[in-house]
Amino acid sequence: MTQLPSHINSTTSIKRLAAIDLGTNSFHAVIVDIFPDGSFRKVDDLKEMVQLAKGGLGKRLADAAFKRGIEALKKIKVLCDSQGVERILAYATSAIREAENGGEFIQKSIDDIGIKINAIPGSMEAELIGYAVQHGVKLNEDPVLMVDIGGGSVEFILGNHEEFFFLTSKKIGVSRMTDIFKPGDPITQEDINKMEAHYAEELNNVEAAVKKNPTKTIVGSSGTMQNIALMIANQKGLPTDVTLNEFEFSAKDFSKFYADFIKLDSKKRLKVSGLDTKRVDFINTGVVLVNLLINKFGIESFKISTQALREGIIIRYLKKDMIGIPWSGEFPDPRRRSVFELLRKCNWHEEHSRHVAKLALILFDELKGYLGLADEDRELLEYAAYLHDIGYYISHSKHHKHALYIIRHSDLMGFRENEIEIIANVSRYHRRSTPKKRHGEYWKLKPTVRSIIKKLSAILRVADGLDRSHFQNVYKLEVKILEDKLLLEIQTVDEPHLEIWGAMRKSHLMREVMGKKVVIERV
Repeated sequence: MTQLPSHINSTTSIKRLAAIDLGTNSFHAVIVDIFPDGSFRKVDDLKEMVQLAKGGLGKRLADAAFKRGIEALKKIKVLCDSQGVERILAYATSAIREAENGGEFIQKSIDDIGIKINAIPGSMEAELIGYAVQHGVKLNEDPVLMVDIGGGSVEFILGNHEEFFFLTSKKIGVSRMTDIFKPGDPITQEDINKMEAHYAEELNNVEAAVKKNPTKTIVGSSGTMQNIALMIANQKGLPTDVTLNEFEFSAKDFSKFYADFIKLDSKKRLKVSGLDTKRVDFINTGVVLVNLLINKFGIESFKISTQALREGIIIRYLKKDMIGIPWSGEFPDPRRRSVFELLRKCNWHEEHSRHVAKLALILFDELKGYLGLADEDRELLEYAAYLHDIGYYISHSKHHKHALYIIRHSDLMGFRENEIEIIANVSRYHRRSTPKKRHGEYWKLKPTVRSIIKKLSAILRVADGLDRSHFQNVYKLEVKILEDKLLLEIQTVDEPHLEIWGAMRKSHLMREVMGKKVVIERV
């Protein structure tokens, strides 16, 4: 894409956006201008190697890795500010998602830098990468296998120019495999055999999908595949100065490269032209994987996409957030209609808010009797759950307080004043401070209204925490009121660390109104 001058801004109906891919090995940001026709062009980018996996994936981020990540985000934020970025979309993958202190990292990013991070599941990562490849590489109706080899995971997308037949994410990224198998230097045949056996077992459903939609071509994206392509290009004396996108090489080219490269120790690998020196210690696990894919799936050719997750983030924004989901029409009930009209005006986070409402209503139905709540309180909780994040329409900072103001001053139809106060205050107390005497507007309300607000807020806080990633990881919730505790059993698509952290962090009001400790367990 042609790079435009950096002085072009929203005054010419162009929106400037930044997308950040917070990967296991590197953080990569791209700044683009989005045009009214839905196209976008790159303005600038920045890549910082952070190596979050040092210390192991699925554990706590080591202090040094935590610090490297935060420092990298600070540099990215400086770049975004200097380029006049209007909105930052930051998506974190497996390293942050699986870390015990991943939630702390996300919160520090919000508090210290002002960047809100979304931790996405592997399935969404695969979908976004697929969007990017479709956007950046010339494809036709014939299926290709898109492969993105990251540090923590590898995404496989089987599709063509207009649709996906299969999407999956496997926890076989190069940093993870290096940490688990600890191959020798140089790597031994025994090391290779062990890794290949593990890869083969993980790839059973990918193999079945390829048999159903046969292909002989892999389109590779991200660092490992690009490094392999650069080394092969240099080995063959082919230029890549302008772009590596659409660069092609054959399985025979790779096999020739593999035969020489796999024998090298780290010192000799450092001398190979095209290899990023920061990848020297974990590139071999990716090279072994590519060799296995050739042999297992009968791959004959490769093509490179320089677009990956960060461009997929932008495309998803264009598909869903900017253009929007078609509006479903009017509601006959004035209460519901006015709530949804307000949501529409404030560009609500629909998927997250609907999911939070669903979880909140499950909690309400199970706790209603114990908390002494009435049936009509259920509807107010539902509306508060839908509306709790509309303060983002004004600003991320203090968005809970902005929600209180908006709801109070939006002329919601069909509601009594106390009902509006309940909806507004429950939305306000979904985060940060809980109801207190020093909150004058709250304390002026009747004791019965304050009691309802407190109980519904306790429910909404936990429900919102259970979707901390905003990607509906919790797909089933069971509530058990036991003698000594409130037990919440959850079933999730991906690791639940972030959701459990988010809900437990906001559970103290629930402990207060229930008189029981709160325990959250993944079933």
